[in-house]
Amino acid sequence: MDHNKVTEFLGRFVTDLGAAGAAGSVVIGHRLGLYRALAEGPATPERFAERTGCHPRYLTEWLLGQAAGGYVSYDPQTGAFRLTEEQAFCLADPDGPNVPAAFLIVLGYLRAEPRITEAFRNGDGVAWHEHDEDVFVGCDAFYRPGYAAELVPSWIPALDGVHEKLAAGARVADLGCGLGSSSLLVAEAYPRTTVVGSDYHAESIELARQKAEAAELTDRVTFEVATAQTFTGGDYDLVMMFDCLHDMGDPLGAARQVREALDPDGTWMLVEPYSSDKVEENFNPVGRLYYSGSTFLCVPNSMSQPGGYSLGAQAGETAIREVIRDAGFTRFRRAAQTPFNLVYEIRP
Repeated sequence: MDHNKVTEFLGRFVTDLGAAGAAGSVVIGHRLGLYRALAEGPATPERFAERTGCHPRYLTEWLLGQAAGGYVSYDPQTGAFRLTEEQAFCLADPDGPNVPAAFLIVLGYLRAEPRITEAFRNGDGVAWHEHDEDVFVGCDAFYRPGYAAELVPSWIPALDGVHEKLAAGARVADLGCGLGSSSLLVAEAYPRTTVVGSDYHAESIELARQKAEAAELTDRVTFEVATAQTFTGGDYDLVMMFDCLHDMGDPLGAARQVREALDPDGTWMLVEPYSSDKVEENFNPVGRLYYSGSTFLCVPNSMSQPGGYSLGAQAGETAIREVIRDAGFTRFRRAAQTPFNLVYEIRP
């Protein structure tokens, strides 16, 4: 045994354990608005307590831990803590990367650990709707800024002729829409287009309807409780699906339903997590995030549904292409990509 390698591994362990423990502190900061409050300007723990109304002793420990992790900056001369512009953008701006929302997702799905552990033994599934509400709310809050940055500016223009159709007025279906952020983004960008969002999770659809009302878009955006195999409507010019096909027990049935619902000249935009067909190329920080989430969310959900599939978040393009081909589609191409997503253009 190489003791230097043992020491190296233990160093990695300390980093990981510290990050795991810090996740709770990040979520506390998110729930209490501490990051937004600190973005207002530097503060000692005592002044920060006055600003936030929280207890100074708890705030002291929280600030020190945040500084130790590099999430907060500290001035030893003044004893004050602050957020840099970059830290504030990532932690306090809901339109930025919204890092705290990602921690909200993780803490939410970790609450299911006893059930997931038992599922390892008996092979049962754990459905999406059985998870803590933080998972649904966190996913919407974390993914929405990324969709806002990419969907209308980059992904839709990368599809052949779709931007022009939406600008002129088109019919769009958003499958697995969750809380509806993607549906609203399209409706806001294309005033002549109508969008129907669907999700099997009734609580998410209720929140999506509330968001549509708040945005005053109910005349052009509607939501229904339905699976990707049972959503209604037809002759859609565009069907969108974001980060959800791999979660389904029957992605083939969903793909066939999409084909039936599309206009003959319509387009299916399928957005999936970035992954390589070579598993070893996914052994990186992004792949690690996806495999962890897939273990707790994606695979258990697919195994809770009929269909016989459990693709997982790192299925790879070949596996996705095979499902699309078996559903009868003839055209499939990678239209765009980011470090986190692959965007496929699929046509009949």
